[in-house]
Amino acid sequence: MKKILRDMLDAPSKASQKTTFTPEKETLNIWLITGVNGAGKTTTIGKIAHLGQKSGYKCLIGAADTFRAAAVEQVKVWGSRSGVEVISNPGKNTDPAAVVFDAIAAAQARQTELLLVDTAGRLQNKKNLMDELSKIRRIIDKKAPNAKVESLLVLDATLGQNGLRQAEVFSQAAQLSGVVLTKLDGTAKGGVALAVVQQLGLPIRFIGAGEGIEDLRPFSSYEFVEALLSG
Repeated sequence: MKKILRDMLDAPSKASQKTTFTPEKETLNIWLITGVNGAGKTTTIGKIAHLGQKSGYKCLIGAADTFRAAAVEQVKVWGSRSGVEVISNPGKNTDPAAVVFDAIAAAQARQTELLLVDTAGRLQNKKNLMDELSKIRRIIDKKAPNAKVESLLVLDATLGQNGLRQAEVFSQAAQLSGVVLTKLDGTAKGGVALAVVQQLGLPIRFIGAGEGIEDLRPFSSYEFVEALLSG
């Protein structure tokens, strides 16, 4: 049974021929981080930035969640913790796409290797949110055509079926290429991971198991299945 579960979890990565998930050196990698508010999106960005810095990448963060004023401040706190500069727009309700445009320009000028883009987790309605994500994605494709783009959904592992519905909605607009599962530190065993992998064919890239800056690690199907079936 463990082998069946492991094979199921590893299938999307095998299909993409990308078993290890790391940014390419000496090229611009843009990771678009999406997900609803409260899933741990901004925290995840801080942790990935920290991992990137520690691994010797030149990193930058684009604060494009302009809908929620606190989000920009929060991402700046994480940026200073991990020693990564944050590109933001000081105005209120600024266009997120404009922030992404500026962040890409800064990344190109500084030969950044990993640009992490925070996006809004909630707008007036689902259509607005999805239109905005599509617009951001178009700007990335236009302004950085040679960049290696990943689109990661941050998903709260405690959500179960609701998490799956979120993943379906985001998957269409943001052209998702993977999932980061957060809040696996509690009793939640993250069974939603199996559903996401099976129904959407998306690989799990990282898991977050706590609030600390070090509490994000690359996903291992072996460790995950052992934890899922223990006790």
